[in-house]
Amino acid sequence: MEFTLNPALSFSGLLVGLLVGLTGVGGGSLMTPILVLLFGFKPATAVGTDLLYAAITKSGGGWVHHKHNNIDWQITWRLALGSVPAAALSLFIIAHLEPASKSTSHLITSLLGVALFLTAGSLIFRQHVLALAKKYLKQNLSAQQVARRTTVVGAVVGSLVAFTSVGAGALGVTALIFLYPQLEARRIVGSDIAHAVPLTFVAGFGHWWLGSVDFVLLLNLLLGSLPGIMLGSHFAVRVPERRLRSLLATVLMLVGAKLILA
Repeated sequence: MEFTLNPALSFSGLLVGLLVGLTGVGGGSLMTPILVLLFGFKPATAVGTDLLYAAITKSGGGWVHHKHNNIDWQITWRLALGSVPAAALSLFIIAHLEPASKSTSHLITSLLGVALFLTAGSLIFRQHVLALAKKYLKQNLSAQQVARRTTVVGAVVGSLVAFTSVGAGALGVTALIFLYPQLEARRIVGSDIAHAVPLTFVAGFGHWWLGSVDFVLLLNLLLGSLPGIMLGSHFAVRVPERRLRSLLATVLMLVGAKLILA
């Protein structure tokens, strides 16, 4: 493999990394559509490469959260119990459908569009979800019921991630807010990131096995995104996050509509 620097791809990685650092959202939900719509990569290649990209970047974030005791490993395990098998099953389906075929590309772009709409909705209605969760908690769900629902959420997220690379961030956090409204926000985010690491590695290596990972593309994205994430994290406290999230949600809905109607 001969590496060729592509400044446009690295700059895209920088912008997406900056958004991730500022808001905690935007990795797969922006990177994959950019690769498909702006750079013309096949949907399967964009998804597979983005998954390994996410696994590498989230590993660093997961380690930091672990050092600061921001991870509830029981929640992470419950999510993985559903997500990893679901991702493996989804990869088996993708392999059966042939990743490079036109019909599979259309299926992936359509699912990606739906995932972007769901992500946008989770950004817009997160506070409403939190309020509803506090009311829902009054129904006194048993610990066993919460555990089962967490595993089901993991399965849904795992399938979405394997097909689209989207879902492990905003959707996972929103679902955890609903199921664990009493948990501190930092531990919800930390647990979700820790769960995303094995999920994206399994899904990413599955796509590599299917031949839908471009390692030159991966290196170009990392060159831009790693500094972008550090820069965004540094300025996160000085930026109006709510406005950024609203803007990001609007962009995701527009891109999602384009992908669905393409």
